[in-house]
Amino acid sequence: MSKRSIVMLINSSRNEAHGAAEKITEALSRAEIEVLSPQNASESGAEIVLVLGGDGTILRGAEIALDLNIPLLGINLGHVGFMAEVDSFTFNDVAQAIIEREYVLDQRMLLSFAVKRNNVVIQSGWSLNEICIERKSTTMLDLFVQIDQRPLSRWGCDGIICATPTGSTAYAFSAGGPVLWPEVQALVLLPIAAHALFARPMVISPSSTIIVTIESLDASLSADALRKMDLQKDDQILLTKNDAQVTLAHLKSTIFTDRLVAKFKLPIEGWRGE
Repeated sequence: MSKRSIVMLINSSRNEAHGAAEKITEALSRAEIEVLSPQNASESGAEIVLVLGGDGTILRGAEIALDLNIPLLGINLGHVGFMAEVDSFTFNDVAQAIIEREYVLDQRMLLSFAVKRNNVVIQSGWSLNEICIERKSTTMLDLFVQIDQRPLSRWGCDGIICATPTGSTAYAFSAGGPVLWPEVQALVLLPIAAHALFARPMVISPSSTIIVTIESLDASLSADALRKMDLQKDDQILLTKNDAQVTLAHLKSTIFTDRLVAKFKLPIEGWRGE
């Protein structure tokens, strides 16, 4: 029987992450489970990616998990994150869940982008949260948006966000978008600070293709703030649902409503006779 292993990714800027990593590694080592760094994970047969940090670190861990086709378990150190565990767990609890393989799996939709220049795809990629097309300078962007090859609108704006249900609680939420429960199969599309009568957030079918044409200068594309590129006038960006998914692992089953309450400290005291 081959030796078991996991991949561990930590937020190196947090001192508590280093201490947590040491304690979890010690517990896993006693169970003869090897802890690998992301650099040593290729073809390792690792069974899970453990992330110690916030949602930003989890987004980096998602790249590893997707590449290795294994689940990602996020343990948030600090404020509550939507992709990490909501409840507080001891480091021994985390290690024991990994040892016993006792975690709940949660499939999350991904978003794809392809950038066409002179009718040739020059760049492509994916995101777990969102893809943003934004201005690089003080000049407003001019964007032409189509849905399924049909014109939707032209916007003079600061940019546009296309988000997955997972990303609906991130940048898209801050820009005024709706919250989508993770199991909802849909895409969120919303312009940022658009000078237009119709500039509302939209919820779009995951089978649709969104095409954004750049009609001005100084634009850039960002996917999860990890994959970035500069755009030129007349570039076309195709946004679609990705065929792959990222699998999040949780130490126990949680209801998304509870995550919303915890994240935003929603006032629930006094309800339901409590």
